[in-house]
Amino acid sequence: MEERITELELRFMQQEHTIQELNDTVCRQEITIERLVRDQNLIREQLRLLAPSINRSADEEEPPPHY
Repeated sequence: MEERITELELRFMQQEHTIQELNDTVCRQEITIERLVRDQNLIREQLRLLAPSINRSADEEEPPPHY
């Protein structure tokens, strides 16, 4: 009986360790996802500023400065 309890305790400890590792991985992934979303938003804004004609109709487009 004592051997079975010891085996169960060992399994429990291994599972706790695995759960902690999984939690750490999920936390790192969340941080990475948040950074990627920020970077994507920044790139989207930069593209919008560089190519306004993509987002505006021809009527809304300002003429080039040499006109």
